[in-house]
Amino acid sequence: MTPRPAVLLAGATGLVGGLALQRWLAMADGPLLLAPVRRPLAVTHPRLLALPGGWDETAIRTALESRDARLEAYACCLGTTIRQAGSREAFLEVDRDLVLTLGGIAHRLGARQALLVSSVGASAQSGNFYLRVKGEAERGLGALGFQRVDSLRPGLLLGQRSKRRPAEALGQGLAPLANLLARGPLRRYRAIAADDVAAALVNLCGRPGDGRHVHEYDALKAAASG
Repeated sequence: MTPRPAVLLAGATGLVGGLALQRWLAMADGPLLLAPVRRPLAVTHPRLLALPGGWDETAIRTALESRDARLEAYACCLGTTIRQAGSREAFLEVDRDLVLTLGGIAHRLGARQALLVSSVGASAQSGNFYLRVKGEAERGLGALGFQRVDSLRPGLLLGQRSKRRPAEALGQGLAPLANLLARGPLRRYRAIAADDVAAALVNLCGRPGDGRHVHEYDALKAAASG
């Protein structure tokens, strides 16, 4: 009997991760989803295994074995803000270190592909702390040995978060005008619906081919449409 395919989904309680979770669960033949979480998920499903505090390799391996599943991909939607995390050090622990810890586990358990929701402008050489951390997470994930790595780099995410972010809410209000003005090389900075990013993540998961692939505004919109 062929093992069922599985995806390790990190950040399933967040904006993009939650929307991706809904899309995967709505598929008639979707993969088994393993979701390490710190707080309970609001949904249950036969193809969903929530792993409270399951950030270690043993818990994830045991979950795969219990369902006779084969891990094919690591989809990471982890992300916070310095304000929510409480410090730069705490932000680093989530947006870089935990991203890479789970990535290492996924690779050792056989995943061939890693997908990371990052940020437009991410660069390990950036002078901006937030963008540098995002770039370091991308670079670190690419060094783990996955056959294929997809970095999704959205601009401002449009959608309703469970936790209010005042600056983001202001940006969302200005997004329609800003998008009109963002033309040519600036198109990559356009705000984008979180559900489009989630759709792109789900559609890119399982894509053939090797190497590193970066997806910004236009590529994300194309991937979201299938």
